[in-house]
Amino acid sequence: MPMRTRATALAALTAAALAAGSVLTAPAGAAPKKAAPPRFLAASELPRHPTSAWAAGPVTDGFPVELAYCLGEGVPAYDYRHRVFHTDLDTGAAQVTVVTGSAAKGRALAALLHKEIRSCADRIEGSDPETEAEGRYYGRLPVEEGATVHGLHTETSWGATDIHLLSVGRDGRTVTVVGWGQMGDFGDAPVAAFKKTTKKAVNKLH
Repeated sequence: MPMRTRATALAALTAAALAAGSVLTAPAGAAPKKAAPPRFLAASELPRHPTSAWAAGPVTDGFPVELAYCLGEGVPAYDYRHRVFHTDLDTGAAQVTVVTGSAAKGRALAALLHKEIRSCADRIEGSDPETEAEGRYYGRLPVEEGATVHGLHTETSWGATDIHLLSVGRDGRTVTVVGWGQMGDFGDAPVAAFKKTTKKAVNKLH
């Protein structure tokens, strides 16, 4: 299962609103200009798998279940869109993107997602005593308004082990999260390649 964890899934997404911002209106008689939707990663832009090509699913409305193990609670209700990727083996990935109402709301959402990912390991262990989890922070990337990169390793009492990489990036009012995962530990994580993928994802937001 792409981007899975063998830990008990966190609760479903809850609806929470960020602080209200001002609403821009078009001048009288002028048709409002509709911005182009953010672009998503292509399969070829993910970290290369040594033995299997990536396949990309369609861009779909909603928040992906593949990222719910870390972002299942406390994520504000927005019109999210996502794309899921997979290989023929055990490696999977997902990207979710949202356009908020303002740059301030985008900044607040990115900060919240960063905080949720940083606390993910503790929440997984708290929800499932059969699973040990460890998180790592791989730093900030200088792309648009910035992106942060994280790692997460989980191991169950029966020996199942999974490694995940997650990133949060922002361009103005638009925010994206990219996740990658497979069986393994931190030594199996393609951190440098994933950072390149994250930069590409953020550059596609405008």
